[in-house]
Amino acid sequence: MNEKKDQKSVVLSVEKLVLYGGNTEILKGIDWEVSRGEHWAILGANGCGKSSLLAAILAYRPAAKGEICLLGERYGRFNWPELRKRIGMVSSVLSYRVPAEETALETVLSGEAAQLGFWSRSETVNGAKALQCLEEMGVRRLADRRWAVLSQGERQKVFIARALMQDPAMLILDEPCAGLDPVAREQFLVSLRKLAQRESGPTLLFVTHHVEEIFPEISHVLVLQEGRVLGAGVKEDVLESELLSRAFGAPVTVENWGQDRWRLTPN
Repeated sequence: MNEKKDQKSVVLSVEKLVLYGGNTEILKGIDWEVSRGEHWAILGANGCGKSSLLAAILAYRPAAKGEICLLGERYGRFNWPELRKRIGMVSSVLSYRVPAEETALETVLSGEAAQLGFWSRSETVNGAKALQCLEEMGVRRLADRRWAVLSQGERQKVFIARALMQDPAMLILDEPCAGLDPVAREQFLVSLRKLAQRESGPTLLFVTHHVEEIFPEISHVLVLQEGRVLGAGVKEDVLESELLSRAFGAPVTVENWGQDRWRLTPN
């Protein structure tokens, strides 16, 4: 570990993490560390363990072996549900849990209690902060728009605004571009870039299948293969053709096509 990283406070530390699904070993001794000031992409083929790693970090699935230390607290020695309130989560899967008639503003307000559904809110809500969070994501105009009529890209921005209600120390983005057309995807990535550029903003963990979605502010990449770490480190070192060919099980070429954006092409 270099001297510069030693001087940073560690946001997340995963040590020799093992996770089972039934009798199957899903995660096989994961070692990974995220320091303040870093933003990470998590890459890998379907079934490599990305979702299982997130579930372990959030304590939705118990680890069989290993240690997880998150925001200075060690798993098993702290109230993890309470700690989750400091972690924002954005996933296209969550869209189906929002009532169709709920407005965008109500969805953001539900973030105060870290529970979906405006019915779960407390009697005193911070409407001004909710509008500010929508403004930060460039979608304040949608405040009174019903969930049912929002596009997928708009919903993802509202979800991030909702996560910001808790002033999270970490924001997990689980394949947030799923279902977006190319134009909507690029517009959404612009919003993420602005969030990553905030001096006091959250550490981002960006889960994706697509190298093309890794925006310039992502500084590091974790690559998983069959439940193991295949590569982890500075983006420029990990986004390498041979390594990603192994990760995806087919020959590919990875290249920087300019402005610190990358693409992967099957050979």
